[in-house]
Order: sequence, then structure tokens, then C-alpha cells
Amino acid sequence: MKYEDIIDLPHFEPKKHPRMSIYNRSAQFAPFAALTGYEDAIFETGRITDKKIELDEDTKYIIDLKLQDIEKRIKEKLDVKVTYFVKDKRKSGGRYIEYIGKLKRIDTHKEILIFDDNVKICVNDIIDISISKI
Repeated sequence: MKYEDIIDLPHFEPKKHPRMSIYNRSAQFAPFAALTGYEDAIFETGRITDKKIELDEDTKYIIDLKLQDIEKRIKEKLDVKVTYFVKDKRKSGGRYIEYIGKLKRIDTHKEILIFDDNVKICVNDIIDISISKI
């Protein structure tokens, strides 16, 4: 036979290097992502965003009346429910968020609502506002 002289010899074990674990050995043969970030880019492209709704003058007027009413009652520390647009940081468009909180004040100069928990909402992004009935 061909390998009679070595077939019964013990398996060689290196003295300076410990044996690699099975997990590490298998990792050498695992598939790899040739295009790093490709799946993230596909996900980002497919993510749907909403377009900001342009309000007509009547709706703007109604929101303004509601804001005036809330401002008169601001010392009552009412819970105010606001639906507003948040611009997406990565692509055009954004999404509408509903927020409920205690309104601290309305900054008419900067046109923002400031809540007790320091959330700030731009008046121009609001599509609906009401006193919440929690």
C-alpha cells in the first residue's frame, strides 16, 4: 500500500500554536457580503415617506383659532394633542406624528410650541391640534 509508513503515526500537534476552535475554522468558509451596505441601501430606497400636506387657508385659519384658544387657557396645563409633520433626515418627504403633552408656552416669534418635556413643534408643520381628553 501507498502510505503504510505514515498511516499509523499520531496526528501532528503544533507546540507553539493552540488548535483553532471549530467555530473559527468554520468561519473561514462562511459566505461574505461582497457589497457591504447593499442590503441597507435597498431597504432605504424601499422605505416609504409621506409628502407634506399643503394646508388650504380655511384649515390654517381653524388651526390658528385653536391655537388662540389654547393660548388663552395655557395656565390650565391642559394636555394638547398635535398631529404634525417631521421631515425625514435621509430622503425627501417625512411622516406625520401624533404627540400629546402639556403645553408650556407658544413662542409666537419663532412660531413654535414648547411643551413641558421640552418637545418643540413648529406651527407650520401642524395639520391638527386639539385639547386632549385623556
